[in-house]
Amino acid sequence: MTCKCGEHAELTTEQALDKLFELYRYQKGALIPVLQEAQNIYGYLPKEVLQRIAKELRLPFSKIFGVATFYAQFHLKPRGRNIIRVCLGTACHVRGGSKVFGSIREHLGVPGGETTGDLRYTLETVACLGACGLAPCMMVNDDTHGRLTPDRAAGLLAQYE
Repeated sequence: MTCKCGEHAELTTEQALDKLFELYRYQKGALIPVLQEAQNIYGYLPKEVLQRIAKELRLPFSKIFGVATFYAQFHLKPRGRNIIRVCLGTACHVRGGSKVFGSIREHLGVPGGETTGDLRYTLETVACLGACGLAPCMMVNDDTHGRLTPDRAAGLLAQYE
């Protein structure tokens, strides 16, 4: 398997992980940077990688797992190439955000918080995207889409296929 982060494109994931441990092995407070970079390498944090981090940093697995599950930035399951975040904050809710979410969920065939089988999309909800004037809205990767209808939202996904 090759590295997913692009920075180590010529390295296998194992080689990139070895290089990571060379940098951080004896540094105090290295856990979060190691988890972040390991996730960049793999796209998520597989259990085997968490076990290796525990071994290399000489920390209990329970501590590694606790940190990885505490912070929302870390993911223990593979994620899609396209991350869809549908806003369900107050302004979006009042203007039909839940209908937009339902339409996308139905279109993709996955519940919220899940990834499609082909790893093309991960569907998430958020409390606010900070674009209340565009309600209801969603983000796909770094693109914000506003003033959505259920049909328009599902149709927008075609440009990410």
